[in-house]
Amino acid sequence: MNNKWVRAAIPALLIHCSIGTVYCWSTFKEAIADRIGVSTFATGWAFSLAIFFLGMSAAFAGKIVEADIHRSSIISCICFTTGMIGTGLVIQFCTGAAALIGIYLFYGCIMGIGLGVGYITPVKTLMLWFSEQKGLATGISIMGFGLAKAIATPIMELLQGRFGISAMFYILGAIYFVMMFIGHLLLKKPEGWVEDAAKNESFKLKPLLHNNIFVGIWIIFYLNIHCGLMLITYEKQILNSTFKDMAILTAIISFVPSITAACNALGRIGYSTISDKMKDRSLVYQIIFTSCIAACVITLLLSFHVNIIFRIMIILLLMIINLGYGGGFSTLPALLSSRFGMDNISKIHGITLTAWAAAGITGNNAAELLLNVSGTNYNVVILTAGGLYVVALIVCILLVKDKAGKAAKTEA
Repeated sequence: MNNKWVRAAIPALLIHCSIGTVYCWSTFKEAIADRIGVSTFATGWAFSLAIFFLGMSAAFAGKIVEADIHRSSIISCICFTTGMIGTGLVIQFCTGAAALIGIYLFYGCIMGIGLGVGYITPVKTLMLWFSEQKGLATGISIMGFGLAKAIATPIMELLQGRFGISAMFYILGAIYFVMMFIGHLLLKKPEGWVEDAAKNESFKLKPLLHNNIFVGIWIIFYLNIHCGLMLITYEKQILNSTFKDMAILTAIISFVPSITAACNALGRIGYSTISDKMKDRSLVYQIIFTSCIAACVITLLLSFHVNIIFRIMIILLLMIINLGYGGGFSTLPALLSSRFGMDNISKIHGITLTAWAAAGITGNNAAELLLNVSGTNYNVVILTAGGLYVVALIVCILLVKDKAGKAAKTEA
């Protein structure tokens, strides 16, 4: 039982398939708003806060993960499930402003902390067990985070319909506690691996923040998430606008999100696995940004003649964006290890995830601002995203690309 699947892959999936359900927010946000008597816009900040606290807690939890993964895994388990059950209690017994504050606290803050700590906890362990296939290992785990929405959404809808919104949170909170606790018990670093306490204590943040490679990685990671959220969070509205005069609208709207969700998961396992075959893992990000730029440009060119080809291109655009969005997450840990080695990788990974916190606030809000200014013109959002992908590609080539051939030497 002491092998890489039982001690790394399975517990990572149990943890990530639980915490990844944060992306199911759209499944129940309207039900929460109706139940507590506030607008969906007001409740929407709970999700933004959850992503913000995910990134920020990951930044500060790296030291705990390096020192004791079992401490971090149990912290994640307790915080995440407390946030779930606490949200259910608030919805059941509170309304109005009091309920809103409670949801911000439990779903946004407490659950967000569980998300961040849980997200980084299994990553280093996976890379230690899969030392020759770091990309594949992290891809498996982070794919679980992406697949969680597809798995949990129908379950949540069933529970809501049968037992109500509060009971849904209670039931899922209990289920996720069991899953994450089993993951906590199984998770274990390879025999003989001992963390260097001196290196753990000697880690300094300031030199990292002044490292051009780290700054470049942070920027491209942030831009990939920001641009992805600009389009992914308005996926349904973009499809509505594109297919509004077609009789098959309803079928398309219900079918395409399943395809894009699959692309998100495929990008997580696919791009990270491909990176294992490359001498320089930053090439994966160059592929992601180039494909996204091409998709945005072709879509905008075709938009002058709204026909079936343009409509197909809109679907392809959303698929390509989702592929790159997922791939950016799963390729990140292996890219960081190729540049900075395995020592303190949990700290470095956690600090980089502050980019996710920032993008969680700016991505959908930037799109909302652009739509308000442009009179709900989605081409403006696509154009802006395409321009930012160009910036990301330039930063990747100038700051992140390995020009000296040193990347392979630091992976050991």
